[in-house]
Amino acid sequence: MTTGQSAATRLFPRWAAELGLGSVNFAGCDLPLHAEPQRYRDVVQRIKSGAHERGALITTHKIDLFEACRDLFEEVDDYAQLCGETSCLSKHGGRLRARATDPITAGKSLEEFLPKEPCEVLCLGGGGSAIAITLYLMGREPRSARPSRITVVNRTQARLDAMRAIHAQLNSETPIEYVANSDPRVNDDLLKALPPGSLVINATGMGKDTPGSPITDAGVFPSGSYAWELNYRGELGFLRQALAQRKKRRLHVHDGWRYFLHGWFTVIEEVFDLRIDEEKFSRLAAISDAERPPGPR
Repeated sequence: MTTGQSAATRLFPRWAAELGLGSVNFAGCDLPLHAEPQRYRDVVQRIKSGAHERGALITTHKIDLFEACRDLFEEVDDYAQLCGETSCLSKHGGRLRARATDPITAGKSLEEFLPKEPCEVLCLGGGGSAIAITLYLMGREPRSARPSRITVVNRTQARLDAMRAIHAQLNSETPIEYVANSDPRVNDDLLKALPPGSLVINATGMGKDTPGSPITDAGVFPSGSYAWELNYRGELGFLRQALAQRKKRRLHVHDGWRYFLHGWFTVIEEVFDLRIDEEKFSRLAAISDAERPPGPR
């Protein structure tokens, strides 16, 4: 996996200047998928022992790196322990900390548009983002704002089983159904069965990593529902389908750009031990918009 094309590569110097971080550099570290454990350990050891390395944001390698380097971390947060992965490394008081920040990122993004009231959730996709989002929703405060039901759809049963095992550790009262399915027409039926005001999430990667959408063009969103496309670049088929119904079905449609920003800013807060309040976030978001890919809005 390569980092050179990430918008963050170009944006980080501007973010650093706005936040007054001083003379800091951003360096991508490219590793193949499922690299040898020693390669992960070499990277983490360099961060841990380097006088000038502050931390890291981890994308594709969250699980593999955590498993290979667990003994190198002096602190592991609850989400990292629960999910068996880390998306953020930072150093505090000479101690290397591993955190799984994706549920925090998911929460910050959801709270921008989802009302504080119960709703049904259809999450299309069962990967890391889906786990993070469902974990946040299952623990959302107040309790009255937690989903009345969550349905997770994924192509493979193994990934659903892994998600179920993580969910089981929460002892949550939220009813969850796990559906192994790869037929978009079945997803259309699940979509049709949702009540008004539901939350529908495309967490499949379809529309960015692979072509298409997890639903067909015949799929009908519930009236007044919230359609969340986690991608912000690519062909964005799911987003286009939701936008086509936005007026008629009174939909609230969101892409993944703010999710991307919250993900980076949450890690920056942790690595540099600072707080990005709403005013700073707005300024950073305005700076970032120049790098936002063109596409349907």
